[in-house]
Amino acid sequence: MPSSPSQPALGGTAEQPPQTAPGAMGTIAVLLIAAFVVILNETILNVALPHLMEDLHVDAATVQWVATAFMLTMAVVIPTTGFLLQKFSTRAVFGLAMGSFALGTLLAALAPSFAILLVARVIQAFGSAIMLPLLMTTILTLIPKQRRGLVMGNVSIVISVAPALGPTISGFILAHFPWRSIFWFVLPIAVLALIIGVTRLGDVGSRGDLRLDVLSVALSVFGFGLLVHGLSTVGAGGTQGGDSDSFMGWATSAGGGAVILTVGVLLVAAFALRQLHLQRKDNPFLDLRTFKHRDFTVSVALMAVAMMTLFGGVIVLPLYLQTIRGLDTLQTGLILLPGGLIMGLLGPVIGRLFDAYGPRPLAVPGAAMLTFVMFNFSRLQADTAVWWIVVLQIAMSVGLAMIFTPAFTAGLNPLPPSLYSHGSATLSTLQQVAGAVGTALLVGILQAGTTVLQNPDGSTTTDAIPGVHAAFLTATGLGAVAFVLTLFMRKSTPENTRVTVEGSEPATH
Repeated sequence: MPSSPSQPALGGTAEQPPQTAPGAMGTIAVLLIAAFVVILNETILNVALPHLMEDLHVDAATVQWVATAFMLTMAVVIPTTGFLLQKFSTRAVFGLAMGSFALGTLLAALAPSFAILLVARVIQAFGSAIMLPLLMTTILTLIPKQRRGLVMGNVSIVISVAPALGPTISGFILAHFPWRSIFWFVLPIAVLALIIGVTRLGDVGSRGDLRLDVLSVALSVFGFGLLVHGLSTVGAGGTQGGDSDSFMGWATSAGGGAVILTVGVLLVAAFALRQLHLQRKDNPFLDLRTFKHRDFTVSVALMAVAMMTLFGGVIVLPLYLQTIRGLDTLQTGLILLPGGLIMGLLGPVIGRLFDAYGPRPLAVPGAAMLTFVMFNFSRLQADTAVWWIVVLQIAMSVGLAMIFTPAFTAGLNPLPPSLYSHGSATLSTLQQVAGAVGTALLVGILQAGTTVLQNPDGSTTTDAIPGVHAAFLTATGLGAVAFVLTLFMRKSTPENTRVTVEGSEPATH
């Protein structure tokens, strides 16, 4: 396999569509399968938490760490991928990612205690954090700009369908088998992807002679780790009834979370300043010169706001369905499933349209639809028809599909090859942080808006509807911000990077 894409392919025109590098689609297919498995793993354990509590004899505050530790590890590792992808070969990085993920999956399936399960989740998360930046960097390297929209559309299948399938698959498994079966289900797929990858993948792109900056690693690990943990703790309102005298009790309290969040922000700022200093020596750990490209900056901002808005659908809506409507996790997963599947199926279609017409004609109506849906969610009542909720959730997924693929592609397209890995790592890092911000903001508003009513007989009734309304109104405002950002995107693809799609006329300015 060639080490870089064919240069003539990059100079193709609408009349003579460019060709991808030989073997590129096979390489990307392997990475797509691997990415699907690791992203599926992020949500597949969520509905198993009560089973873990019973079997491993832990309380609710403790069991949440299987999700928290996973998220923290992702936040810590993703910023390092820009360095890893430029320092080591594609095969080596893939082997590290999938090997770690498979090892963590095996360890989780055999875990005799909660502590071992927690270690296994950290090892899984290490591999998961590397996979998506590796996939995006490979696409940027092997696929010419004129065809990236379609391929990035396939990436959206992985990003949207895998999390949507996770709760449904785990709900089915848990209805018939023990919770360890979840990991036994994932393990053979992960091992197969690992074997295929290490035997078939060649080196993609060129490697630089980078030196590891220990201070950048330390600032990245503690900065992004504390930032995400602080946001998550503040958003959850802190643990209830925890041991405030212990460090863990303090760290998971609302006050401790606020302190940790502040320290995390300061360390991330120091990390950014360190990178600006290293850029003058042309040896940054995470190159921030990606933000000198206007399209990248606009797209990253749009992705971050859209991710925050998305959590109105994936966090607040399930809470509404389960706490107010009284639905179980499997029923909730089935209600959310159609939207995720449709979002994934639309990915290649949206990508093809992007290649023909550019980002703005897709992203503008997508953001408008997202805002409309969030406003309608803000009017949910305890007796709102389920069919209407499903319709709105599907419309939300369509709107997000029209935003994510154009934002991914339009943001990464203008970067030079030397910044591909850094752009992918930056985008993935900010997605992770935006997700934590969205969770903290919307869950915090949901809790603040929830009221406790005193009944005449002395009992109390919790009314979460005002909190749901407030959270979704906030998401509506975020959707409006996303709409404004889409107006700053290009109306169409540049003249030298457009192709004709299925007989359509080339897009015009």
